[in-house]
Amino acid sequence: MIRAFSIAPALLPDLLLGIGLLSFYSLITFTLGLHSVVIAHSVFATAFVTAIVLARIASIDESLEEASRDLGASPVRTFLRITLPQLMPGIVAGAMLAFTLSLDEFVIAYFTAAPTTPTLPIVIYSTVRFGVTPEVNALATLLLLVSIVTILAAQRLTRIGSPKESE
Repeated sequence: MIRAFSIAPALLPDLLLGIGLLSFYSLITFTLGLHSVVIAHSVFATAFVTAIVLARIASIDESLEEASRDLGASPVRTFLRITLPQLMPGIVAGAMLAFTLSLDEFVIAYFTAAPTTPTLPIVIYSTVRFGVTPEVNALATLLLLVSIVTILAAQRLTRIGSPKESE
């Protein structure tokens, strides 16, 4: 039940999620702004991060945790030294995917942002409606370069300490 509840936002259309969050904010008289966008994007991205981390949890080697406990490590130490390092590639991948999806998400941001605090996708959309400007092209190029550098860095970091590299 918890898995189904946590993955549900990924199954909802963005328009429905945006309108639903806006209705919820109105119901609880929550003011719109950057904070409302952050909460909305967190709800949206949590579903994807959960799916990735759950897949990583399924591949954890439980014998390492058992060995740690047999050798006298506390549950906290076992988590920090054994479990967390095994989960870290999934957590990093989930964080990168959440950031990418959040940066790309226009509909949810449109419904949950205040007119005084537009997000980058809203600004780009309002600029592109009247024609693609050199600024938009430059921004797209910068975003592409940042994405490529981030992917290469993440790939490098996940390979560090892997069994193949130490051979």
